Amino acid sequence: MSLMPYLLFAFVASITPGPTNILVLTNSQHFGVKNTVAILGGCITASLIVLVSGAGAGEVLRQFPLIRQAMSWAGVLWLTWMSWQLYRAPAANIAEKAPHRFTAQAAALLQLVNPKTWMMALAVVSLFAPVSIHPLRDIALMALWFLLISVMCLMCWAWLGKAVSRVFRTTVAMVRFQRLMALCLLISAWAGMLV
Repeated sequence: MSLMPYLLFAFVASITPGPTNILVLTNSQHFGVKNTVAILGGCITASLIVLVSGAGAGEVLRQFPLIRQAMSWAGVLWLTWMSWQLYRAPAANIAEKAPHRFTAQAAALLQLVNPKTWMMALAVVSLFAPVSIHPLRDIALMALWFLLISVMCLMCWAWLGKAVSRVFRTTVAMVRFQRLMALCLLISAWAGMLV
């Protein structure tokens, strides 16, 4: 495996907007970067999905498209519900904390049902999995590299959320931004299904 193309792929897969990135941004906007522990749950689960895909689950998903499709639809429906919750959140005083934080467990569950994560893991395994005498060790190293890169990328999204709370200083502006993020979450959830 050539490491540089893989690291670039992992970076692009982690930094591009998706459901987890948008929810991390929104969470850090309300609770700050230090309280955005969801980053770890999402990153660890995405890395484990790379590991599991490389260890054989990816082949099962390729052979049984109904399972893959059921997982995709479950993820889209859950993300649609989450975007609705974010969109209709009340116009609270921005000095107050939002009532619900995006937890590490919720981020982990989101990655499990996120079609983007599974498609990314399948692409990683099919494109970059080395053919060697120690394939499981090499897949584990790929998952570890992916973990490190995804933590850095999601931290960028968390810092962006902190910047958003400084830019949008009124409650009305914050609610508009929150609704824009809800629409982005909805679009990112359905984009994979409509392509």
